Amino acid sequence: MTNSIWEPRSSAPWLSSSRLPPLTGAPIAFSFAENLAVRGVKMDAAAFLRERRVVLERRLRGRDLRRVTVHELFHFVWWRLGNPARASWEALLAAERSRGEAGWSAEWRKSALTEADRRNRTRRWREYVCEAFCDAAAAIYASPAQNTLAPRFLAKREKWFAATLGGRALSI
Repeated sequence: MTNSIWEPRSSAPWLSSSRLPPLTGAPIAFSFAENLAVRGVKMDAAAFLRERRVVLERRLRGRDLRRVTVHELFHFVWWRLGNPARASWEALLAAERSRGEAGWSAEWRKSALTEADRRNRTRRWREYVCEAFCDAAAAIYASPAQNTLAPRFLAKREKWFAATLGGRALSI
């Protein structure tokens, strides 16, 4: 594993117009597949963290390809983020009580949550928290194309990203 700055645009040139912060760590491999499904569920992409690779649906183009790629890259950031930052993000979401989400991945998970999920920090809640982080990153750094979150809540999330992650390379 290297600690040098990794430039994702060298492996994923479609990210050239994204506003990604510097990323540090070993490179991540990208590949494409048609009719991508994991465990029988169709999806736009899948991140395999331990294998350091991302598989993207071949039909993705333009801003959708950038948004989905950034979302998947931020699964690697989440994995290495550290418990204090993850807890801070979780507290932000718990206090929000908003409708909508920064992307579909978090939105469908959010719609399935119960008050008991939030209170007991169930797996369903924790998966939502992670997906909300990755969708927010995609909306901030690539494209808010799937955003249904009220602007004031997206602004709070963007402020959290700047305060917590800004000004440094992010470990992947």
